[in-house]
Amino acid sequence: MKNSMLMKSGLPLFIVLIAFIAAAVMIKSRKPPEQVPVDIPAFLVDAEAVNSEQVSFIVKSQGNVVPRNKTSLSAQVSGQVVSLSDVFIAGGTFKKGDVLATLEQDDYRTDLKLAEAELAQAQAALQEEIARGKVAEQEWRSVSSVAPPELGLRKPQLAKEQANVKAAKAKLERAKRNLERTKITAPYNGIVVERNIDLGQFVAMGSVLGTVYSTDTAEVRLPITDSDLMFINIAGQSSEGVPVSLTASVGGVKRTWQGQLVRSEGILDTGSRVVYAIVEVQDPYNFKASHKAPLRFGQFVEAEITSRQNEQLLVLPRSILRLDNTVLTVNDNREIEIKPVEVARTTAKEVFIRSGIEEGTLVVTSAVPNPYNGMKVRLPGDEPVLSDEAQADAQSSSTDESEKVESNTSEGGR
Repeated sequence: MKNSMLMKSGLPLFIVLIAFIAAAVMIKSRKPPEQVPVDIPAFLVDAEAVNSEQVSFIVKSQGNVVPRNKTSLSAQVSGQVVSLSDVFIAGGTFKKGDVLATLEQDDYRTDLKLAEAELAQAQAALQEEIARGKVAEQEWRSVSSVAPPELGLRKPQLAKEQANVKAAKAKLERAKRNLERTKITAPYNGIVVERNIDLGQFVAMGSVLGTVYSTDTAEVRLPITDSDLMFINIAGQSSEGVPVSLTASVGGVKRTWQGQLVRSEGILDTGSRVVYAIVEVQDPYNFKASHKAPLRFGQFVEAEITSRQNEQLLVLPRSILRLDNTVLTVNDNREIEIKPVEVARTTAKEVFIRSGIEEGTLVVTSAVPNPYNGMKVRLPGDEPVLSDEAQADAQSSSTDESEKVESNTSEGGR
């Protein structure tokens, strides 16, 4: 009875033990799944061979058109305004020497006559004194053989009369100038900006009569950054200057004018850190060529300065240059090489490379995530090439298969 109970209680334990042993034998004898290497081709990139070319940079800037000469016309004499020219009005244009306004001249004509009379009196007195000197010399020689003294020959009196004549001539010249100054004449070809007088108005000496601008030459003051200044080299330019193209929208139509970069102000602005260059435009209002649109003072223009310094550079898309001034290249082994380059200039679309890569080098033009030196890549048209990881896996799998074949052969021989 007791043995029967022991057998019944140990039977489940025996069954569990047998099952455990069977499971262990099955797990140990199970074959691992066959590992098939996954073919991961090398990263596909686009690349282009680069070539150098002669580059002449264009520096862009902008500024306002201003006259070369700005003049506030002032009265040099006082008087009442008796006449005004039809062109002496805001917006009126005139030529050099035109009479813009005339002051009352009666008093100045009178002063001129008085000056002429004083000169005539002085000249008469001089002639009289010359005659007296001759008479005094003859009288002296008739009574004495000794050389006559200066006072005896009336030379001091003669010098006085000669000085009086010079003074009278000077007064006459001043009277003529004052009479001429009653006419306010244009100092150059120009345009009237403002008129401050009117008919019948009395103006004092030094009063501002109006403001005029010269129209022979206009200037545009262009800010140039230090990095762009090296491509212009204003100090080394010849006398004819550097050609500059100016553009602006006039009445909704784009207009173009040609100017010459003639000089710089020579001082670096402490606030903006730029140097101002001066562009001159001849005949901006096109008085000599009326078929062209005038370049008016105050007009805002865009400027393109063509550099005369040609340089052999590599021109690439701006997106190729990385933040650390390096570019990705592909060598003959289809491997990535990261090369630092010397950048001459960058624009929004292009980068100009002076050195760092040679002509004919394949430069990667497509995006490459996490590139590194020696990274395997392929170009369009290349046969798929396994990456380093895939090649290692394939080699490991091939080694395992070879060992398995050798093991089976050995067991069959036994």
